[in-house]
Amino acid sequence: MTTYTLIVKGMTCGGCEKAISSALRKVDGVQSVQADHATGRVVVNGDGMELDALKSAVEDAGYDWGGVS
Repeated sequence: MTTYTLIVKGMTCGGCEKAISSALRKVDGVQSVQADHATGRVVVNGDGMELDALKSAVEDAGYDWGGVS
């Protein structure tokens, strides 16, 4: 299993956490997502995930991609 910690800009509340989590769970290979708006980080676990697909999901959900930490 692979774990990525994504930096997501623009998350300001619990609703944002739910929106970004929902978007990322639709990406192939994603098994779990844990978002934290206070830190601006999202931990994504899964197999065969592509960073480009994760980035697209973040941006399509209306948030800014800050990279991987």
